[in-house]
Amino acid sequence: MSLPFMNNWSGKLTVLLLAGLVFSQFAWAQETDNTLASSEKPASEEKPSGQVLDKIIAKVDNYIILESDLQKAYLEAISQAQQGMETPTRCQIFESLLINKLMMAKSEIDSVIVSEAEVIIQTDQRFSMVLQQFGGDEETLIEAYGKTADQLKSEIQDAVKEQMVVQKMQGVITEGLEVSPNDVRQFYGSIPNDSLPFFSAEVTVGQIVKKPEVSQAEKDKVVEELLSIKQRILDGDADFASMATQYSEDPASAAQGGDLGFFKRGELAPEYEATVYELKPGEISDPVETMFGFHMIQLLERRGNTFNSRHILRIPTPSENDIEKAERYLDSLRQLIVEEKITFAKAAKEYSDDRETSDNGGFFTDPGTGSNKLTLRTLEDPVLYFTLDSMEVGTLTQPIRYDDVDPRTGRSEPGVRLLFYKERFPAHRANLSDDYEKLKAAARRKKEEEILSNWFVLAKEEVFIDIDPQYDRCEALKN
Repeated sequence: MSLPFMNNWSGKLTVLLLAGLVFSQFAWAQETDNTLASSEKPASEEKPSGQVLDKIIAKVDNYIILESDLQKAYLEAISQAQQGMETPTRCQIFESLLINKLMMAKSEIDSVIVSEAEVIIQTDQRFSMVLQQFGGDEETLIEAYGKTADQLKSEIQDAVKEQMVVQKMQGVITEGLEVSPNDVRQFYGSIPNDSLPFFSAEVTVGQIVKKPEVSQAEKDKVVEELLSIKQRILDGDADFASMATQYSEDPASAAQGGDLGFFKRGELAPEYEATVYELKPGEISDPVETMFGFHMIQLLERRGNTFNSRHILRIPTPSENDIEKAERYLDSLRQLIVEEKITFAKAAKEYSDDRETSDNGGFFTDPGTGSNKLTLRTLEDPVLYFTLDSMEVGTLTQPIRYDDVDPRTGRSEPGVRLLFYKERFPAHRANLSDDYEKLKAAARRKKEEEILSNWFVLAKEEVFIDIDPQYDRCEALKN
């Protein structure tokens, strides 16, 4: 018996688990293309010359799957498997890609759509994160991938849109699904004792984060810098686009000379939009502050309720004094916790700046199960791993500085936090008492697979599907 929490590649509906995987690391890197010729393939795929000619291996209505799509997804899956996941077969990857395309085709029939604004925002964020990995240097990024920023961004946008549509379709198909305690017990009871998984040691860890508040003095420096750039543009010593490319800290738009493209009212930060609607075409604003930093904006064009603008973004950074102030704040909060004048969970909910953990009393959760129990590997933070390794269970650290990555921009920012090592659970065989949340998540995935399997049987009859005979062996269209 294959358990959902033991083998994420079981069943033909692995699209649910693969949706984020296929697009997470941008496997279209040049090194992937070079690997294409030498990777493991069926005998019929081998080319005497060592070169692989790309071709269409499946078509679902107007959506196609290329040989290279499969190879890249397969290599990405292998990369993930090296981090603890079981390696899928090429047929399982092919089936998942096929179901992705089926969901895309069905989304058009069923009018399940995602807004272009959502796609653009997600694309910009992901491009920024990729660019950040290259130190914000676009030339280095282009050299690594062998493609222009526009080409890379276009590929990211296509992948993002597909991922968002697939996730939305999944939500529509499984809407109303509930898992009761009795469902969990029945699921657990259906697993033979000798098939119960053996879980590694787990921990429960919490944090209270304080993000240093940037002082007014640091903000004033950024404002003066932007005003100086504006004056250079007005004096004719420089043009807006070149200044944006050189100075803007929004890497996604800086590559385009600061151009953001057209947006509708309500799609950008309120302060940004309020400024845009006060400008005439060609006019440049004074610096305006939003949650992202300070923008200097130029309106390019307005069409009805949409507008095209460009900006130069500068993000003020905390000074050493700002960081020390955050440390003193957390030190005082720590003293209250130690003296039991407030619980850790209450302090985290009320005072932590990290919303992802504060809503859960400060505790990290396993994204797959929602459980507070997680392996150190799940934390994916080597600094956190080694910090916990030197701590005793039940202890609370002094304020610790760390690098916090802003998910909106991919930019690393200084942060300060307290860590609470609450509990440690020894390695053990799965049981209802200790692993209820994991079993519940597994039971839910099993139900989802059943629902989606039934959906697949009906949906495949509503679209045109053509599969290259080479992949008939995968039996992807069989239930």
